[in-house]
Amino acid sequence: MMFSAAGDMQSAASTLFSAYASFAASMMLIRTMANDLVPSPVQTYLQSVLQYLFAPVSNQITVVVHEHHGGISRNEVYEAAEVYLGTKISPNNARFKVGKAPKQKSLNISLEKGEEIVDRFDNDIELKWRFISTEPQYGHGNEKRFSELNFDKRYKDRVVNEYLPSVLAKSKEIKDSVDKVVKLYTRDCFYDDDRYGGGGGGVWGSINLDHPATFDTLAMDPELKKAIIDDLERFLKRKDFYKKVGKAWKRGYLLYGPPGTGKSSLIAAMANYLKFDVYDLELTSLYSNSELTRILVSTTNRSILVIEDVDCSVEMQDRKAGTTGRPYDHNTKLTLSGLLNFIDGLWSSCGDERIIIFTTNYRERLDPALLRPGRMDMHIHMSYCTSQGFKILASNYLGIHHHHALFGEIEGLIENLEVTPAEVAEELMKSEDADIALAGLVNFLKRKEMEASEIAEDKTNGLEVLREENELELCETKKLKIP
Repeated sequence: MMFSAAGDMQSAASTLFSAYASFAASMMLIRTMANDLVPSPVQTYLQSVLQYLFAPVSNQITVVVHEHHGGISRNEVYEAAEVYLGTKISPNNARFKVGKAPKQKSLNISLEKGEEIVDRFDNDIELKWRFISTEPQYGHGNEKRFSELNFDKRYKDRVVNEYLPSVLAKSKEIKDSVDKVVKLYTRDCFYDDDRYGGGGGGVWGSINLDHPATFDTLAMDPELKKAIIDDLERFLKRKDFYKKVGKAWKRGYLLYGPPGTGKSSLIAAMANYLKFDVYDLELTSLYSNSELTRILVSTTNRSILVIEDVDCSVEMQDRKAGTTGRPYDHNTKLTLSGLLNFIDGLWSSCGDERIIIFTTNYRERLDPALLRPGRMDMHIHMSYCTSQGFKILASNYLGIHHHHALFGEIEGLIENLEVTPAEVAEELMKSEDADIALAGLVNFLKRKEMEASEIAEDKTNGLEVLREENELELCETKKLKIP
């Protein structure tokens, strides 16, 4: 009987193995036929359906907050979360970032890549934030940054309608409470020390703008200075007005005048006064209108876009003539029309509270389309140094706030000469002794006066010689006509 039972078990095992082998062969045959007959997209769809049907049910939901919204514009929720989460870092976080800008009084603390922060809302909702950054593949493209917010799906409506708006509001309170450090953004800078992002995610890099220029230190005509400040103040207060009249909330300034008259210093003074970040754009680095649009839309609100030396920064085709009269690079598809469309076209409404500044040494070279109101609203002539500008420079560099024995002579020379504030400042820096510095400035101005007189005399003599030559040529012509 024992041998019979053992034989039965062996027979059953053999039968089971044969059935399994037959089933496996059938499944391999079916799989092969499916791979041959069923298209790959259909197979992928069926696999996802099966995974969904048999996957364990989860009560958690994850919201992904990308750095950019719609592909090009900055995502305010991402920026707000980055600021807000910096205040929620606890001893449970093993890694976080710490930094401090030179002009800030407190440390900046922010979340490091891959770290998770647990937050609570109304004491009953637990939320988990995680910051994620992905490096570009094969060294191409930009770094992609986003945050993941995980919570119980039962609270979806409350998180979307109550929690996230509260994060936006608290982020604004934090930004308003800290000392604002003005940033200078450029496309050629790969270093970004901005705590709050805002640099375009690799499109722009930033450094602190530590330029000390203020309206108090600018060597400008006081009335012109006051007019600029009043215009800026009026612009800041007119958000509702711009909306009511149907205009984008932006302002354009054209700074024109000889080199050394303080155009860059005025831009820095405006940025320091408004606490606006500055985006310095070099048009020669762009190759198409679409690239220009993508770059400009990535700038943030409450910022100043600066395009220096716009008359010679890029060879843009004239809209009517098709050429500027100068050699044109046919590989460049950036046009004047593309620039105008961003300044005053549909794209100009993509952002609020923005200032656009063009600078040039030669206003007459600019296309009139750039100069009309709505594009360049205020034209600011950066003139040669005046007597008022000299007094400001003397106060800045020598600490002379009232009068000096040499002031009268210097002011008389300056009013009759074309001397830039930069030239005057250079002379005043040569000595800390006011008497020596001012005496050196007098000698410098007298030399310029002599040079100007010699140039004027040479021009007069040249014109006189040319007049005499023309008269002789006319006489010779008349003699030839006498029979």
